[in-house]
Amino acid sequence: MQLEKTAVQVPGEPAAAAAIDGARGAFTLPEDALIIVPVRNMVLFPGMILPITIGRESSIAGAQQAVKAERPIGIILQRNPEIDQPALDDLHVVGTLANVLRYVTTPDGTHHIICQGQQRFRIVEMIQGYPFMVARVGRIEEPEASGKEIEARFMQLKERALEVLQLMPQASQELVSAVQNVASAGVLADMVAGLMDIKAPQKQKLLEAVDLERRLDGVLELLAQRIEVLRLSREIDERTKASMDERQREYLLREQLKSIQKELGEGEAGNAAEIAELTQAIADAQMPEEVEKQATKELKRLERMSDGSAEYSMVRTYLDWLIELPWKTPAATAIDIAEARRILGEDHFGLDMVKKRILEFLAVRKLNPQGHGPILCFVGPPGVGKTSLGQSIARALGRKFVRVSLGGVHDEAEIRGHRRTYIGALPGNVIQALKKAGTRDCVMMLDEIDKAGTGIHGDPSAALLEVLDPEQNNTFRDNYLAAPFDLSRVLFITTANVLDTVPGPLRDRMEIVQLPGYTQEEKLEIARRYLVKRQLAENGLLAAQFDISDTALAAIVRDYTREAGVRSLERQIGAVCRRIAVKIAEGELTQARIEESDLADILGPAKFENELALRVAMPGVATGLAWTPVGGDILFIEASRNAGGGKLILTGQLGDVMKESAQAALTLVKSRAASLGIDAAAFERSDVHVHVPAGAIPKDGPSAGVAMFIALASLFTGRKVRTDTAMTGEISLRGLVLPVGGIKDKVLAAMRAGITRVMLPARNRKDLEEVPAEAKQKLEFVFLDDVDDAVRMAVEPAGGAAPTAAAS
Repeated sequence: MQLEKTAVQVPGEPAAAAAIDGARGAFTLPEDALIIVPVRNMVLFPGMILPITIGRESSIAGAQQAVKAERPIGIILQRNPEIDQPALDDLHVVGTLANVLRYVTTPDGTHHIICQGQQRFRIVEMIQGYPFMVARVGRIEEPEASGKEIEARFMQLKERALEVLQLMPQASQELVSAVQNVASAGVLADMVAGLMDIKAPQKQKLLEAVDLERRLDGVLELLAQRIEVLRLSREIDERTKASMDERQREYLLREQLKSIQKELGEGEAGNAAEIAELTQAIADAQMPEEVEKQATKELKRLERMSDGSAEYSMVRTYLDWLIELPWKTPAATAIDIAEARRILGEDHFGLDMVKKRILEFLAVRKLNPQGHGPILCFVGPPGVGKTSLGQSIARALGRKFVRVSLGGVHDEAEIRGHRRTYIGALPGNVIQALKKAGTRDCVMMLDEIDKAGTGIHGDPSAALLEVLDPEQNNTFRDNYLAAPFDLSRVLFITTANVLDTVPGPLRDRMEIVQLPGYTQEEKLEIARRYLVKRQLAENGLLAAQFDISDTALAAIVRDYTREAGVRSLERQIGAVCRRIAVKIAEGELTQARIEESDLADILGPAKFENELALRVAMPGVATGLAWTPVGGDILFIEASRNAGGGKLILTGQLGDVMKESAQAALTLVKSRAASLGIDAAAFERSDVHVHVPAGAIPKDGPSAGVAMFIALASLFTGRKVRTDTAMTGEISLRGLVLPVGGIKDKVLAAMRAGITRVMLPARNRKDLEEVPAEAKQKLEFVFLDDVDDAVRMAVEPAGGAAPTAAAS
């Protein structure tokens, strides 16, 4: 008993040019009618699950109609397998009624159905008028098993089936357990008959045996023959094995001798057809002369090797890499600037300065295709579209796009590859990406270049110096290839979140393009144009089933996310879509519209709130602006004093530079005690405690100097700091306010947090050019030359009247 082929091919019948679907319309069948699918050389028994390949157009139509109508089909054997369009006389009368568990169409156009047999049936008459075979049938009920004769045959059949399984080394334990657990004689007879390796007419005879006793006798007779064949096969196998044991030593010695002769070039040549194929492939690859000479040398070594040699596979793999790499010079592709502008506008909202720089880059490429353009490096917080910009550039150029992730790479061999002396050696990620692209004229994105680290195996960023230098990469040498490869036609684009960890020489080879964070209005527009549509598709919802109002989207942006990019925003929109998908799937809703009032029930209470008024409603508290790798953020500086001896206490996970800023701020307040109206003796009688909340997060940098000075000045003067104002800037002991970085991200963070007034160093006025126009309209900017300006503009006067900005 052996498993036979269950997928039945239908020769001579061309596959349907296209799947027959609802375009043909739905058909109504009588209750006692059944769609018939004739098959060749296979029989389906009740209780069995078999895949069947269908090729006739009528059979495909019938199977698809059955799937749509959720009706069973009739699987029946042809009398003559060579007939393409069988009639009633060409079919056996008895077949098996089956349920279609799954309908599969493979990429090559072949149609498969997976059927489970249910019950025997008999054709009464054929019904005409359908594009597939339909017959009126009579179902054959399974007779009840009873009596000693049936029970005896049942026991004998189970014993013989288990004996056959023991003689078959490939029989699974699950099949043995299935046979042991069968409790019905008819089910066991059908199971054994279906699994036996016998001809289709013999199986059809067993299928037509409705009488259970006659069916059991037929299966027992065939099973007895199979047992004899298996026993004889095992005896022959054992005799052959004994004979091989006697000659084993001689056989192994002769094979070793053949291998030695082949290594020495004294034996027969290797596989001539394989060598000829590799020779032709090397010629077709159009390699440079130096590389082709090396490939030919390795091919001659391979020809003298035994294919059983360990080195044989290494040389063959090396030749495969050389052959499959894109050595051919690609044809020049035209660049349509107008089309590129359209694609960038279609794929990305906002980022006007970035799009302008990309169009300039493409225009130079168009006018000077052979020139060495700069390597663009997109720098910005996560989720602002750095990777997708690279994909848009590839689409605008009509080139293939490949991505190489450098996050966590700490081995130089990841870039340059391993030498072939190592087991399992492979080329570096750059060469592997080129093989995947299949052309040297591709766009290759080196993602997260700031995450590449240095380990004991070298510095990957040092290897990238050659890759990203247009003057050198035309002869890039990968350690595995040990041959120069021209990377000058590859358009490299890199991405990073921060530039601090990128080595200076590597940064010098790239042109930095800063991507700012998005404003709330930009996020709302991005959500409306892209994110909602994408989440609808991912969650299986139609546009008619789901709608979300602009006010609800704005509430998600404002109350449930606080980020520079839009990844968290998309996750929240996805959560809303999933909640509606559950209700639609359960039939509770057919369509839904989400309003702002629905968000609390779906996403929970608001995660972010405007706490500025609460946090700055007392003297000694100032709002600063900070920069993080994921965008800007607001930073509260809290100062308090207690009776003591003039100590300064700093808490909140502050770094060395920030501690020095706090010390400088206290010294500056002391030096200006008279002008601020502070009793100088108060410093000697008090201990000052400066705390920056969110103490679990490390903080460092000099840009909180102004905020610390204002907090201390507010503390000792007893005057509150304006609740609508945030500030940034470094201070000197002379009281000057020095410029800082990250102005654009800090300003956007202030706007997200509800700040309406921002104080910046006067020397950072030029950085406002990078700030979005929306932020400039919503925020009032005050520029500071020294700390006296800061006190005048931020600290409320003793009388309570708020100062007005002189420069904004």
